[in-house]
Amino acid sequence: MPTRRIHLDFPKDLVTEPLIWRVGREFEVMTNIRRANVDHESGWVDLGLEGDDEELERAIQFLKDNGVGVGPIERNVIE
Repeated sequence: MPTRRIHLDFPKDLVTEPLIWRVGREFEVMTNIRRANVDHESGWVDLGLEGDDEELERAIQFLKDNGVGVGPIERNVIE
């Protein structure tokens, strides 16, 4: 099953929103938080996603549409 590793940047107004939970609930993908740093001002998460390509794309687009910055992870993050 395809896997993607993405870096998420959450602005202040989104740090308390359960967007990663919603991704796992609303799309047929498995989420795996690899690293994170979140406080009341902002946050970032290195996230692994596993699922078929179409669902991965839909999940990533959902995050972008909700104001989350999304970028690829080019390096290994905690194997």
